[in-house]
Amino acid sequence: MTLKDKLAAQRIYMLLGALFITSLVVSNLIFQKFFYWYPFRIEIFGTSLFEISVGILPYPITFLITDLISEVYGKKRANDIVVIGIFTSLFSLSIVLVSNAAPATSWSPVTDSMFSTVFGNTALAVFASMLAYLFAQFIDIQIYHFWKRVTKGKYLWIRNNFSTFSSQFVDTLTILILLCSFGIIEWSKFQGLLLAGFIFKAFIAACDTPFLYLGVYLFKRRFNLKMNEEIELL
Repeated sequence: MTLKDKLAAQRIYMLLGALFITSLVVSNLIFQKFFYWYPFRIEIFGTSLFEISVGILPYPITFLITDLISEVYGKKRANDIVVIGIFTSLFSLSIVLVSNAAPATSWSPVTDSMFSTVFGNTALAVFASMLAYLFAQFIDIQIYHFWKRVTKGKYLWIRNNFSTFSSQFVDTLTILILLCSFGIIEWSKFQGLLLAGFIFKAFIAACDTPFLYLGVYLFKRRFNLKMNEEIELL
C-alpha cells in the first residue's frame, strides 16, 4: 500500500471514530425520552413491548462501526476506538456536571430545574452506560474476531450478527440492571424493557448487515485488500 493510500485510510479511520464517538455521547444525553417504535402496542411483563428509549437510536451505529473497523483495520484499532469512547463519555459527563452546577440567570430560557430535569440523571446514566458499553463493545470485538478466525474470513454475516446479538444483549441487560439499581427506572419495567431493547437492537443489527457488506466492499475496492487482509495505519 502506498503512502497516499495509508493517509487516506487514516483519514477514513478518524471519520469513523468521530461518528462512533458522536453516536455514543448523544445516546447518553437523550436517553430519558421514551417512545413506541411500532404502530401498535403489545404489553408483556407489564411493560409495552415496543417502548424504548430514544438513546437506543444512535447506539447501534457504534456496533456497526466497530465491526467495520474490526474487519478492515483489525482488533487493536477497534479496541482503541472503544477506549477513546470511554474517555469522551467521561469528558462529556464533566461538562454536564459543571453546567448543571452553574446557576441560571433570572432571564435564562432554560431554568435550573428544567436543566436538571433533562440532564440531572445524566451522571448516573453515563456511568451505567459506560459500564454496559465497556462490556458490550469488548465482547462484540472478541466474538467478531473469534468467528472471523473460525470461518477463515468468510461468511461476514455470521460474525457480524453473532457478535452484535451477543453484545447487544449484554449491553441492554447491564445498563437496565444499573439504571434500576440507581432508581432511575422502576424494577417493574425491567423485563419488558430488556425484551423490547434487545429485540430492537437485534432487528437493527440484522438490518445493518448489508451496510457492513457495502462498507467492506468499498474498502477492498479502494485499497485492493485481499481476503482477511487488514490495513496497517501509520
